[in-house]
Amino acid sequence: MWLYTQNLAEIGITDTFNSGATTARRLAESWDNQWLDLLQNNTNNNLYGALTNLGVFFAVGTLLFFVIQWFKDVIHSEYSRPISALVWPFIVVVLLSNAGNGSILSTLTLGVRNFINTVNQQVITTANANQVYQQALNMSVAEEVAGSLLRPCQSLTGEQQSQCLTRASERIDQLWREYRNLYGNQTWINRLENQVNQIRFGTGFLSETNFNALLGNTVQTTIKNFLISLQYAFQNLIEATMLLIAALGPLAVGGSLLPVAGKPIFAWLTGFLAAGIAKISFNIIAVLTAAVIVNGPGQDPNANPDLMWFIIFLGILAPLLSLILAGAGGLAVFSAISNTSNLVRERI
Repeated sequence: MWLYTQNLAEIGITDTFNSGATTARRLAESWDNQWLDLLQNNTNNNLYGALTNLGVFFAVGTLLFFVIQWFKDVIHSEYSRPISALVWPFIVVVLLSNAGNGSILSTLTLGVRNFINTVNQQVITTANANQVYQQALNMSVAEEVAGSLLRPCQSLTGEQQSQCLTRASERIDQLWREYRNLYGNQTWINRLENQVNQIRFGTGFLSETNFNALLGNTVQTTIKNFLISLQYAFQNLIEATMLLIAALGPLAVGGSLLPVAGKPIFAWLTGFLAAGIAKISFNIIAVLTAAVIVNGPGQDPNANPDLMWFIIFLGILAPLLSLILAGAGGLAVFSAISNTSNLVRERI
């Protein structure tokens, strides 16, 4: 369901690899529980139950307009259109009926959400995509992790600098072991390890050029951490958006008795599916881009790529692109539903 991100801003190496993924899993489980609590558990006494009652109120209020239009059609349409229109009150009553543990609408909504998550999970687990994504993310931030340990040694000289580099390198060695335990003996890990060793066992003097070539600077580290948090926030935003749209389902169903061509239930379903498309699109984009990095510069021992573009892509461009794809897909879904509805109404 989620592409787990890791918090790499802190120096604790073991916590670096465990806390981020653990937090992401707990958040994912919390979202799952929130969906169940809202849509299935005791819906008579929660927010969804109140919105269902409001949807029933809307349905009763719009029923008057439906009846007026229905009698008008009886007079002018030779019964064919009024008979097909009688399907809508039946649909509204069935969807908004609440048995206490979830209405049919809430059950169907939860089912659609589970289907979207199943497809999303298949995207993530295909060809070990989650590990590929995580490896590309670690490639792009590994220098910052090493830099946070080595950077204090830059201002020292002589024996003090040597001791500082030794202590920092010992802790960085834990990082390389963790990486190899996760991804095996990868070329990019060996390359970074060699660069750190060149600094540690060099002349004892760290030139500004060589140091920054490997470690970057604190501003770049801050930007990377911000952009990683930004793409993580986008995933949570998509989940919150889907939950909000799901909660408004009873209102869309209750307003569907209005005698208009574009039924609110169609717009609601389109919005829900569009949010799901955005979620799946983001993960596909992230996984494919990560595969390009891992299978390209990640396997070249002579490459020294600046992967800042990957973090920018994840934090800004990929969310924008997934939203554009979701908008286009949503319009196509809405058009297909509307055309199908008109076709069925004409044939009944």
